[in-house]
Amino acid sequence: MRDDDPTFIELLQRELHAVRWAEPAELRARARRRSRRTAVAAAVAVLALTSGAAFVTSRGATAPASAPAVPSVSVWTAAEVPAGALLQPVDLRPAIVTPWNEAGLGEEIRLDEMLAVCRKDQGLLTRWEQSRYSRSVTIVRERPGGADQREGQVLAMQDLYRVSPDRADRLFAGLPALLGPCRQWRSSGPTAWRGATIRAEAVHSWQEVDRDFAGDESVLVRHTVGEVRNLDTGATLDDRTSVTSQAVVRVGDLVSVLRNGSDGSESQLRGLARLAAERMCAAANPGC
Repeated sequence: MRDDDPTFIELLQRELHAVRWAEPAELRARARRRSRRTAVAAAVAVLALTSGAAFVTSRGATAPASAPAVPSVSVWTAAEVPAGALLQPVDLRPAIVTPWNEAGLGEEIRLDEMLAVCRKDQGLLTRWEQSRYSRSVTIVRERPGGADQREGQVLAMQDLYRVSPDRADRLFAGLPALLGPCRQWRSSGPTAWRGATIRAEAVHSWQEVDRDFAGDESVLVRHTVGEVRNLDTGATLDDRTSVTSQAVVRVGDLVSVLRNGSDGSESQLRGLARLAAERMCAAANPGC
């Protein structure tokens, strides 16, 4: 991780829902801010690759009369992800919503930050695949009289990435290897609990629970956090099981990572994924 990443204790404080959960929008915003710091450094290299992809060598316009006709090949070019390809407030149909948008360049495709922590803890690479362009949206139901949209109820979060065709083809094939080492990961360390610092642990699990329910390819990933236990006394701090899910959807060269709010169900998340796939169609290459 980079030097500006949160310390282990901060990460553990976020995961222990018995202590206090940060708002999902806040977690995503922090992750994006870290990514933005690397985007400028990567921009020149990414643009060079993008430009190179747009040109191929031609044999020329004339050919021998006896030569068979060669079908033209459509060359892939990376175009910025348009805002219209994202989920829109109308897709969720609440009374009052505010979309919170960001755009990026050369960002890594990620699921949740704790999965990266799990792999880092085991000395494994945290990278999945890298995009050319990306755009994100957080759709929030405003609280009455609330001035800050990030203080409202999060309804949906979406990160949308444009990737090269070869990366798009291998993205879903590489997901089992990404999740495999974190099927049962025991996270432990110091954390704040009722005014004191204690040593606690919780077991995390990431699992694929569904596939091919939206777009060209899709997968539903479930993150489960088991009971939280005090390592010094053995006492259970919270015996509830926390479950969050994310949907990954591909349409052409566009890949979307979606998560609904804390009150949303996996069935609703699948519905969001289908809506997202419909919106991605017009901007994808090839389109629908």
